[in-house]
Amino acid sequence: MARAARKLSTEEELYSAAMRALMRRAHSVHQMRVLLERRAAEENLVPLVMQRLKRSGYLDDARFALEFACSHARTRHQGKYRIARELRTLGVPDRHVESALESAFAEGNESALLRARVESKRKSLRGPLTQQRYASLYNNLMRAGFAPQAIRGELNRLRSEAAADSADVDGIAADPKINPDLEDS
Repeated sequence: MARAARKLSTEEELYSAAMRALMRRAHSVHQMRVLLERRAAEENLVPLVMQRLKRSGYLDDARFALEFACSHARTRHQGKYRIARELRTLGVPDRHVESALESAFAEGNESALLRARVESKRKSLRGPLTQQRYASLYNNLMRAGFAPQAIRGELNRLRSEAAADSADVDGIAADPKINPDLEDS
C-alpha cells in the first residue's frame, strides 16, 4: 500500500515538488493544482506557487494541449475526438483544446492517421476479413477517436481492395494456362 506523501509547509518546498513533477512529464494547470493541493500543508501556498510556475512559463495549457495533441496523433495514431476527450479529462479548457486540434490536424492528416492505423491493425489480423473482423476494426477505430464517416470510407476502400485481390486470385486460378488441373474439365 502506498504511503501518503509528506505535507509541504513552505512555498519553496512546494515549488520544488512542482518542478520535480514537471521534470517527469508535462502537466495541465488543473493537474498541477490538484497535485499541489494534495501536497500542501496550507492551501494559501498553492495560488502563490501556481502564479510563479505560470510566470516562469512552466505551466501553459495552450502549449500543453498542442504538444499532447501532436504527440498522440503522431505516435498513437489517435483521432480528434479521442484526443479532445482526453484533454478535457485532464482539465484543459475548451478554447485550448480546439486550437490545439486545429494546429495538430492542420495538414488534414487525420485520414493518413486513419489509414496507418487500419493498415497496422489489418496486419495483425490473420485470415480473411470477415464481417466480424470488420466490426471489430470499426469499433477499434471509433475508440481511437476517428469520425464514423471517415472510418466507413476507409473500411469500404479496404473491402474493395480485398474484393479486387480475391478477383485477381480467382482469375489466376481459373486460367487453364496457370492451373493445368482445369484442362480436364
